[in-house]
Amino acid sequence: MNFSEYLTKFADPIGVGPAVSLQLTIFAEFFCSILLALGFMTRWALIPLMITMIVAVFIAHGGDPFGHKEVGLLYLTIFISLFLSGPGNISMDAQILKKNRYR
Repeated sequence: MNFSEYLTKFADPIGVGPAVSLQLTIFAEFFCSILLALGFMTRWALIPLMITMIVAVFIAHGGDPFGHKEVGLLYLTIFISLFLSGPGNISMDAQILKKNRYR
């Protein structure tokens, strides 16, 4: 929301410009989150989400107190756990792989 408002004042922690940083963050937090919720391309969708949380927690909010980083660290922990454990049995990934095995 309010993309044009944040376009010039969004943080640029990795040096690619505020507009590109905002677009990458939107891509990760919107599109990759939808893929994760659907269970489609789960591990691939988690990579941009983990990178976004690492940048947010350790670079953008690096000097902030723990209370400001707590939610980001929680999400990062969940994303890493999901990446390591993989999608579940009822995910789209599992259903697609199951169909391809029987052919």
